[in-house]
Amino acid sequence: MIDAERRLVMTYAPSPGAAAALEALLALDDKLAETLRTTSEPMLGQIRVQWWHDALSRLDAAPPPPEPVLQGIARDVVRDGITGARVAEMVEGWQSLLQAELDDAALTLHGARGADIVRDRRSGGGCCGERPAGAGGEGWALADLAGKLSDPGEAAAARRMAEAALDEACGAPWSRNGRALGAMAHLARMELAGVAPGSPQRTGRVLWHRITGR
Repeated sequence: MIDAERRLVMTYAPSPGAAAALEALLALDDKLAETLRTTSEPMLGQIRVQWWHDALSRLDAAPPPPEPVLQGIARDVVRDGITGARVAEMVEGWQSLLQAELDDAALTLHGARGADIVRDRRSGGGCCGERPAGAGGEGWALADLAGKLSDPGEAAAARRMAEAALDEACGAPWSRNGRALGAMAHLARMELAGVAPGSPQRTGRVLWHRITGR
């Protein structure tokens, strides 16, 4: 999902607060991805990712440090019953990638990182129920991962799991409040199908989703 598509998706959010929460959660996801991408040693990667887990959990007891992503989470997500510890569960999905081989269990845990984003009622996911929001989040996360894995077998496994989740999510109607999240699922499905980011076909598909919920 390129920046222009992300900006379009944000306009589908049910309220400015939901858009801000979704943007903050995606910024955190980007930061965690960058943390692993820039770490060559698994042990160092574990230390760096654990720092994020601990820092998010501390938001329940203390103000955020001067770190923009943490400040965004504290400002736009941690409220109304959503805790920093709950947001920190996203970190576990990235930690699963630090093992030597990615089996189905590790990929399932990684997919849960996307489900955590879309199930958050602050971002609109809580208005959709567990399905199709959960399946959409899982599929979005695994489709994103499949395009970045260098091992052909692991990439194929992530793709297979992403396709199954996205078929479920994109075959169901989405409530108006959840259509930003549904648009993410549709964009991920088209990316797996080889439709290039930024193409008119992708834009047209998510505009149709905005109108119909399909």
